[in-house]
Amino acid sequence: MNTESDSSQNKDIQNDDLDEFVEFTTDIDPELVEICNDSGAQTTEAKSIYMTSRNIARKIVGDDTLEDRIRQRCVISTGDPSVAEIMKFKKNPIESGVKAIKNGSPIFVDIRMLKAGITTKGHNCDIICVLDRDKDAEIAHKYGITRTAAGFLKCKDELDGAIIAIGNAPSAAITVCRLIEHGVRPALLVGTPVGFVNSAESKEMVRNMDVPSITCEGTRGGTPIAVASVNELVSIAREHENCE
Repeated sequence: MNTESDSSQNKDIQNDDLDEFVEFTTDIDPELVEICNDSGAQTTEAKSIYMTSRNIARKIVGDDTLEDRIRQRCVISTGDPSVAEIMKFKKNPIESGVKAIKNGSPIFVDIRMLKAGITTKGHNCDIICVLDRDKDAEIAHKYGITRTAAGFLKCKDELDGAIIAIGNAPSAAITVCRLIEHGVRPALLVGTPVGFVNSAESKEMVRNMDVPSITCEGTRGGTPIAVASVNELVSIAREHENCE
């Protein structure tokens, strides 16, 4: 492996004019760029891609309710139109989530990938990965539980009025449900853990809790759906503020 040659070539690329590397991956529609209000899409190309995808999702899902908007975004994030059919909304989750975002309530997530995916623009909410609250996995090792479950136990006194988003770990969703049974009251629980072990069961538990929730049925799910749900709530909250 010739590392010196590779390094020299990379240096040449960095020093060259970048014009030859710049090429749009989609046709740019100026009208779509103009009407795009998604905080995650900041450049011309990103806005055009987002709005083109959004128009396709509207045709697939429909565009009659705010719940449809969440479904649209989840379809875009997965590339799977059937995801719209498994999304479930309980106890006015959009109203509760939007209110929490406008109030600057914290957003607690199970893994760092989810934290990285949630937009930091358009709101003043702290985004907290529970893994960072139990960095040495002290609670996890002490009780023999998963690190995500331990992380939520570590944060149990901070969850009232917060948004909780779980996109990966069924064990975390089950732990949060147990905390809710003991009186913890988040503003919204987004639960979309994925997999063949306790995924479907944990999301059914979430739906049976007396808190607003957004979930999906069955073994499908994952971080992209949780990210999409929260980011669309941020977009809706921004629109509400602009109308006030």
